[in-house]
Amino acid sequence: MRFRRYLARRVLYLVPVWLAISLLAFGLGALAPGDPAEAIYFETFGEPPNDELALEKLREELGLNDPLPIRYGRWLFDAVRGDLGESYRSGMPVLPALISPLGSTLILALGGLIAASMIAFPLGILAAVKHNSLIDVVARFFSLIGAAIPSYWLAYMFILVFAVYLHWLPVAGAGSWRHLILPCFTLGLSGAALLSRLLRSSMLEVLGYDYIRTARAKGLSERKVILQHALRNALIPVVTVMGNMFGLLLSGAIIVETVFARPGLGRLIIEAISFRDYPVIQGFVLFTGTVFVLVSLIIDLSYTWIDPQVRLADGGPGRRG
Repeated sequence: MRFRRYLARRVLYLVPVWLAISLLAFGLGALAPGDPAEAIYFETFGEPPNDELALEKLREELGLNDPLPIRYGRWLFDAVRGDLGESYRSGMPVLPALISPLGSTLILALGGLIAASMIAFPLGILAAVKHNSLIDVVARFFSLIGAAIPSYWLAYMFILVFAVYLHWLPVAGAGSWRHLILPCFTLGLSGAALLSRLLRSSMLEVLGYDYIRTARAKGLSERKVILQHALRNALIPVVTVMGNMFGLLLSGAIIVETVFARPGLGRLIIEAISFRDYPVIQGFVLFTGTVFVLVSLIIDLSYTWIDPQVRLADGGPGRRG
């Protein structure tokens, strides 16, 4: 019963967040420069618009002449029902257009998160256990460099080294698991830098607790102390950041998909931006924001599984006194 109350409360808390995301998504299209009617006219007739009456009729059909509050209310009402409008360019519904290439993008984002974890967890744990050693210095240096390198530059360097010079991996495209390696590690490297630094600091804090010294005094192996006691209690801030990171990786996958010529949402969104196809852009922002909100809810609910000492208090997860 307490879990159900907490779940209901968390869902209610997320409603205003989702509304704020919807307002941002609508504002990106409604307040952006340019006239969608002119873009549609050019796409249809292949020449710059020279018929103001045709443009005005097109704006009226698209509802662009209505006041912004009315347009937002109409769009939000349809979005709640799963209708994100129709693409200005293709005339097709936006939601199916987003869902069709979504699987490839989700796989890439999840692969980026796995790649980040594969790098960050060993590095962060070793840096904490070997505090102030050479490993710790290398880990801190990596966290600075990894966070500073732009993903598109890293993508081209990976292609140059591993695909062009060494011929270990394919340059671009999709088809097998080998096509995922370079994009996933490109996407996950900056996340690995953040996670390793956070895990290191969290582990250092936990390793100083009394129960860690007690576990060692009982004769437990150092591996068991680190992995079963210290790591588990250090995971909550790390898992929180990983949840937030997944939403960022989902957005960042657009650039990586473009560089590696992978199918997915990247090409769709880049073309929508070029064409000023605002319904597609708005739908993408709202969709990724919704994913971010749902992941945040899942992360909150996972705390009690990660650490049994966490309880569902009235204000949210907290530790037993």
